[in-house]
Amino acid sequence: MSGKNEVSFDPKEHQHLRYNPLRDTWVLVSAHRMKRPWAGQVEKPPEEHVPRYDPRNPLCPGNTRANGEVNSGYDSTFVFENDFPALQPDAPDPGSDQQPLFQSKAARGVCKVMCFHPWSDITLPLMEKHEVVKVIDKWVGLVEELGTTYPWVQIFENKGAMMGCSNPHPHCQVWASNFLPNEPALSDRCQRAYYQKHGEPMLLQYARQEAEKKERVVVESSDWLAVVPYWATWPYQTLLLPRRHVLRINDLTTEEREGLADIMKRLLTKYDNLFEISFPYSMGWHGAPTGPHLKEDNSHWQLHAHYYPPLLRSATVKKFMVGYEMLAQEQRDLTPEQAAEKLRNLPEEHYKTRHNQEKGRGNEKEDGGK
Repeated sequence: MSGKNEVSFDPKEHQHLRYNPLRDTWVLVSAHRMKRPWAGQVEKPPEEHVPRYDPRNPLCPGNTRANGEVNSGYDSTFVFENDFPALQPDAPDPGSDQQPLFQSKAARGVCKVMCFHPWSDITLPLMEKHEVVKVIDKWVGLVEELGTTYPWVQIFENKGAMMGCSNPHPHCQVWASNFLPNEPALSDRCQRAYYQKHGEPMLLQYARQEAEKKERVVVESSDWLAVVPYWATWPYQTLLLPRRHVLRINDLTTEEREGLADIMKRLLTKYDNLFEISFPYSMGWHGAPTGPHLKEDNSHWQLHAHYYPPLLRSATVKKFMVGYEMLAQEQRDLTPEQAAEKLRNLPEEHYKTRHNQEKGRGNEKEDGGK
């Protein structure tokens, strides 16, 4: 006997590892580090005064893009071929003369840009529900169109300059490739192994258990669930899941698409309300592979969306994936439970709506006093 008092484990106070079954990796959770003072880089707050229309913005309706193409005068969603695509459909094959340490393969595909709305000063949480449904419907159409040929169709949105997005106009990108990229390939292997061992899709079982536990749930509905995953790496990372077994976004029913629009607005409103800014993030959809994989049994897959926001302590302090994270393994300070509680307790009325209402009441008082 050592005679020392044993300390009971507290996940909010003591470092520990958490397993990420989607990537077969471990995350180091060090909640006690949130107590340390911050003297590092402070980011510039995002621009809040964005003009509704800018004649110089290549994403606005009717404007001319860099390649000379003119946008339509669109009043809803708008899709066009990326003017500077990372993937092209007719790239030559590097050939089969390969060495083990110097391998290359053919990479072909298409890259599209999709504008959510004709206005530059609006984002998904501030759009009307029916407008968000149109965004989802367009996502579905693109997956159906490109997925007939390509094995992978990646829908993703980089929001905010902090995430490398230089244009504030609400938009996302859709890249389709003739190969299965690293992240979905890893997720495919992990979900397949879990399904073979347990006889049920990993994320279907996970959503059910999270709905029962409640501690990491941010928003939920009869069809959808958004949680800060148990294995989250980014401070306010969330995972958006359907409650029933769904392979791909184009398998969603009309009711589920409407429910998705609603829960996206609720989740993204909470994000914006956290620091009362237009919250930056990278997000994307993962579903069962397409193209030649459409004929395969993909029962192990479950449709889901990842949201990866970088902010940690405030609107100007973000998490950096450097040093230990790059050379050893992922690490986080704030626990997923603490992050979920903060988000869950935020109002579902957008701060801009509240500020506008308060401003309107203030103007009424001034007018009444005249």
